Amino acid sequence: MIDRAGLRVRTLRPRRTLGWSIGLPIATLALPLLCLALWVLYRPGSTRPFLLVGVLAVLIAGAVALAFLQYRRTRASVSAAGIVERGFFGGTKTIAARDISGVLRVQLYRGASSETSSQLFVVDRRGHSVFRMRGGFWDEETMNLVAPVLGVDEVVREEPVTMAELRRSDPRLLYWFERRPKLRAEDDQPVLMPKSGAVGVLEGSSTKPSRS
Repeated sequence: MIDRAGLRVRTLRPRRTLGWSIGLPIATLALPLLCLALWVLYRPGSTRPFLLVGVLAVLIAGAVALAFLQYRRTRASVSAAGIVERGFFGGTKTIAARDISGVLRVQLYRGASSETSSQLFVVDRRGHSVFRMRGGFWDEETMNLVAPVLGVDEVVREEPVTMAELRRSDPRLLYWFERRPKLRAEDDQPVLMPKSGAVGVLEGSSTKPSRS
């Protein structure tokens, strides 16, 4: 937490262990593939196969290192003034507090399994998600900081939902590739209540007021 001229700013970072848990399997998978490529390309007395495999190994190592560095730089700075997000690809996105209506928390089923993943959506006054935190990348402790620091109410849906159910009820919360090509008119309804500027009470949800 950084106090800047009386403004409480919290810098949120995704799970640090996730980078290693993804990078190590990639490296483990790349090694036998490189050995296979060398075996296929090998010609007695020729150094060219070794050179090609060496270049390929350097490219793979460079790509993994770059991805790991970008992941380590990913962060979100949250304050009463809004959110400044630095994404994985290096872009910076700013969401002003005046455009934020509230925070929605959902438990989303993982595929066809019974396991769920926490999802946090910062929603604007039109019902669109302007900032999203997924449980695979962010822990619960970090998610719990968002609403109090922003100074907005938080809606918690009690019942877990599938992606299909969330797509039907709240398509504006999802990324473009998670939505269906065509949405029915009744699906295109805002989740929050823009008239009051606060989070609406949803069916099957409970509202936790901000403690800021």
